[in-house]
Amino acid sequence: MTTKRAASTPDTESSLYVQSVEKAMKVLTVFDGSKRQLSLTEIAALAELDNSSVQRFTHTLTALGYLIKDPSTRKYELSVRLLDFTYHYLASNELVQRTSQVLQRLARDTGEVCNLTVPDGADIVFVSRIVSRNVMNPNVIVGTRLPAYCTAPGLAMMSTWDEATVDALLERSQLVKHTPSTIHTPKKIKARLAKFKQAGYAITHNELYLDDISTAVPILDAQGCAIGALNIAMSQSQWDKSASEAQLSELLRSAAAAVSAPQLPHLFNTRS
Repeated sequence: MTTKRAASTPDTESSLYVQSVEKAMKVLTVFDGSKRQLSLTEIAALAELDNSSVQRFTHTLTALGYLIKDPSTRKYELSVRLLDFTYHYLASNELVQRTSQVLQRLARDTGEVCNLTVPDGADIVFVSRIVSRNVMNPNVIVGTRLPAYCTAPGLAMMSTWDEATVDALLERSQLVKHTPSTIHTPKKIKARLAKFKQAGYAITHNELYLDDISTAVPILDAQGCAIGALNIAMSQSQWDKSASEAQLSELLRSAAAAVSAPQLPHLFNTRS
C-alpha cells in the first residue's frame, strides 16, 4: 500500500530533527516483504541513499541485531529482534488492552474474522486480529496496512472526523479502483461518510478484495473522534443481507460503546 507523503513538514525542518535517524529508518523500511533479502545496491536504490551511507547504516543495524547479513550472498534481511517493537507496542497500548476481551467475545459470538484497526496517515493498521475458519485473506496480519478510503474500518473512523481532516487524508491517498465495486472519488466518498455517520457504522462490499464484506464501527475518544475501529469481515457466502447487517452492526456498536471512554486520549494520526 502506497500513500502520498509530503516532502517536508515543520517537524522535519526543525533544528531538532536528526537526519541520520531518518536515513536509518529508510534502510529498515525498504524491507517491505516483497523480497526476503536485499543487496547493498538494492537497499541504496530503494532508500535513495548513496552506497557509502547505506554500508554504514547496514553495518550498524547488523551490529545492533536488527539486520542479518548472509555471509555467502552478502545480502541483508530483517532480524526477529524487530518484533520486540511490536510486542512493546501491543503490551503497552491502552486501546489494544481495552479491546482484547471485547474482540474475543465478538469472534466467539459470530464465528467470523474480527479486527481492531487504528489510523495512521492515509491508512488503517491492523493491531489486533482474531481469525476464523472462514478467513478470506490470510496475508492480512497484525501490522498490515490498508487504505482508509475503501475499507469499512477506515470509513467508519473518517465518518467521525471533520471535513478538513477527511480532505487531508484523501489528498494523501492513492484513490484507485481496486475492484469494480471500489468507490474512489472524493465526492462519492464524502457522500457515503455522511450516511455512515448517521447510521453509526460503515459497511463495504467487495471494494478492496473480492468476496469480502466488512462491517465496522468507530471507537471514540472524549471529543467524539475515532481513534480506532472494530470490524467483522466475512465472505459473500456467509452473508445474509436481510439479517446480517442489522445484527452485526448492533453487536459492533455495543462492543465499541464498551471501550469508547472519555479517558481515552485523542490518539489518531492522519499525518504521514
